[in-house]
Formats: sequence, structure tokens, C-alpha cells
Amino acid sequence: MPQRSRYHFRFKAMGGPCSIQFYADSENEASLHAKFAMDEVYRLESKYSRYREDSVISQINRAALAGGEIAVDEETAGLLNYADTVWRESEGLFDVTSGLLRQVWDFKSDQLPLQSELDVIRARIGWNKLTWKDGRLGFPLAGMELDFGGVVKEYACDRVKGFCVQRGVKHGLIELGGDIGIIGPHSDGKPWMVGIRAPREPDQPIAMVPLHKGGLASSGDYERFMLVDGVRYSHLLNPITGWPVESLASVTVIADQCVIAGSATTVAMLKGDQGLAWLESLGLPYLAIGRDGQQYGDITINRP
Repeated sequence: MPQRSRYHFRFKAMGGPCSIQFYADSENEASLHAKFAMDEVYRLESKYSRYREDSVISQINRAALAGGEIAVDEETAGLLNYADTVWRESEGLFDVTSGLLRQVWDFKSDQLPLQSELDVIRARIGWNKLTWKDGRLGFPLAGMELDFGGVVKEYACDRVKGFCVQRGVKHGLIELGGDIGIIGPHSDGKPWMVGIRAPREPDQPIAMVPLHKGGLASSGDYERFMLVDGVRYSHLLNPITGWPVESLASVTVIADQCVIAGSATTVAMLKGDQGLAWLESLGLPYLAIGRDGQQYGDITINRP
């Protein structure tokens, strides 16, 4: 049987660079798979983008601003059920209502918000402040907001991976802005080598992870931050305190589904000093890097 060729497609979506790699019998076959995959990413981006007035999330947020109620479709309900589960498991740290904090945190300004400003915003944050039952979202407190930014990209990665498998793809890699989904190893059986960023040199890999399947996601304090009086303030904000996370510089997790890996990394970062213990309790392979550069975890890695 002739060796299949590898085809690589790059595109931009969900605020960053994305790529899809497949092994296929022909360029035409690979292009059809890639178009199908990219169309699904674009669909989810359009549906849940807070920058589009016609998106589902914008419709929800108009109801939230007015203190109203809205029915949602089955797919959105699934995401909300997942958000509810992770909110409970994380003791309120993973909260899709916390996007309001961006109103007072401007990481381009190099200025910290006042505590009084944070307190005003925090009063309108909390998944427990809304009602969610039988496909209907209610906002008894006007002025709230939902943001699926912490789950949609990973969900899209899993969706694309599942659809490609249904189309007969047996060997491939999907990357959506750093979130990874693996559809089997290379066609010769060798694993895909996925780089993990060095938190203080994010353009350089600190390790290479061999993957045959599953999903991988990372979170870190290097993605957006500002330095004020020599202190690093990350864009990863604790929804309970309103202040950035501390303790860990980055977390990478491997799971069967990318969405689970992504949620685990976010919660671990938000847990601060308790992040490592929480990761251990999950039983998933992980690599965590402290702000002092110390490495923790049990992911099998190859040094670059």
C-alpha cells in the first residue's frame, strides 16, 4: 500500500493562528477535509463571538444587560451545562460571567484598577446569580454578561477532531491557537511532537511532548500581562477577587478531550498555591511551571 502524504493547512480564526495537518491519498482529499474542518471553526467563531451583534452570545448578553430571560439552542445548552459543571468543580473559579472584569483591567495601560472599581464589577459576576433550567437562561440581576472565550476554542478543536474521524481521517493534528487535538499518530506510527512554551520565553519551547491521541491545552501568565512596579499582572483573573492569578507561570494538561484539558489548565492557574494539588487530584498528565522556573508534573517530555 503506498505511503500517504501529509498536507498542512494554515488559517486564522478565534483571534489567533490555526493549522490543520492530515495524511491523505491526494491533495484534493486533504483539501476537502480541511475545508470541512475550517468551516466548522468559522461557524463556531461566528456563533459565539462577542464581537458580532448577530451571534448567540450577543443575543444572550442583550438579555443579561436588561435583566431578562432567553431560551437557547441545544448546542449552547450543552456548553452552559459544561460551564455549570466546571463552575461547581472549581468552587466558582471557572466562571463564564467573569468577562466583565475586562471593563476595569486594561493591560495596555500599565495601570492597576482601583479596588472600588473592582468591587462594582464583582457585584455583577457569579454564575450563581443567574438562573439556568430547561434550556432557559434568566438574569434576575441586570447588567451581567457571559463570555465563552474560555471554552469555545477547545470545544471547536474537539468538534473538528470528531468530524474528521467520521470522514475517515486516521492521522492528523488540529491546532487552534495553541489548543491541540490529535487524530492518531503519524502514518508511520510515530507520535506528533508538540512544543510547550517557556513562560518567560514564549517563542521558545521548554519541552516537546509526544502525542498519539487526545487533546492538549496550556494556560500561562505570558499570554497577556503588564508589569507595574516590577510586578507581573496576568490577564487570568480570579472572578471571586477580581485580581490576577499568582503562583504558577504556566500549566499544560493532556486529556481525551481538548475542552477538558483547557478547563483543567485554567482552573489550576486560578487555584494559585492549591493548583498543583488540584492537578494531582484529577489524575491527568500535566506539566506545571512555577514563577521561579521550577517544573512539576508527569507529562512525558523530550527536551529541545
